Amino acid sequence: MPGRMNDEERAAFQAELDRLREEHRDLDAAIVALQSVGSLDQLQLQRLKKRKLVLRDRIQMLEDQITPDIIA
Repeated sequence: MPGRMNDEERAAFQAELDRLREEHRDLDAAIVALQSVGSLDQLQLQRLKKRKLVLRDRIQMLEDQITPDIIA
């Protein structure tokens, strides 16, 4: 079946997914830390939040690749 991935591809996707999830968590922590100290650097906060959204989209795409819908 052409759309299926082998174990090596699946492992590479999973490793990338794990790395992106960790970066997403780190960004979340950085955003919370900046907000808790009352940072006035709104531009930095906006950049972090934008990067977090990009990561979320990439994570979703990788998850979809690893576990495709099984709708016949």
